[in-house]
Parts: sequence; structure tokens; C-alpha cells
Amino acid sequence: QVQLVESGGGLVQAGGSLRLSCKASGSIFDINTMGWHRQAPGQQRDLVATITSDGSTNYADSVKGRFTISRDNAKTTVYLQMNSLKPEDTAVYYCLVVRRYGREFWGKGTLVTVSS
Repeated sequence: QVQLVESGGGLVQAGGSLRLSCKASGSIFDINTMGWHRQAPGQQRDLVATITSDGSTNYADSVKGRFTISRDNAKTTVYLQMNSLKPEDTAVYYCLVVRRYGREFWGKGTLVTVSS
């Protein structure tokens, strides 16, 4: 099993910045991908950004150039630096870890609210 602890959400004005963190623990020796998804009220959960074990990153078009995903050297914590936030970025942000064979583990989510 993998335990995920997210932090860093909150309320920010449009144009502001937030940094989300997600620390993984437990059976983390074979993590392939770490990333973030988000779910706005009444919407489906969508991919925001991912980073693979070799450092390759992938971003949703809506956040390219504004958000940056990274991780620590131990590859146990993934970060999401969010700049130039917009009201449409308001959502619950979920951390995702994918282990070998595609086993997925999700965090409980952290709320990001961007006011106009």
C-alpha cells in the first residue's frame, strides 16, 4: 500500500501562486509515475500534470506555462507549483501515484480556491 499526504491548498486571488506537496510513504519502491489531477464542482476529475520515474513531465494544455511539476531527489514527494492562477483553476487537487503494473493510489485531495 501507498499512503499519500497532500498539503498546500488554500484560498488565493487570481494571479497569485500556490505550491502543492504530496508525500508518499509505504510501498514506494516501484513508483513509475507521480502526478496531480483536479476535480471542479460538478465536473469530472482531469489530469493536471504528471512526472515519470525518468523525469519526463506531461501537462494539461490549460496549465502549460503556468504550472510546474517536480519531485524531490528521493522521489517520494511530488510538488505542483501553480502560478498565474485563474478562477477556473478552482478545484480539489488530488495526488496520484502509479506503481508497477499500473496500480494506482490516490490522495484525499486538497482544495484550491481562486477568487476573482
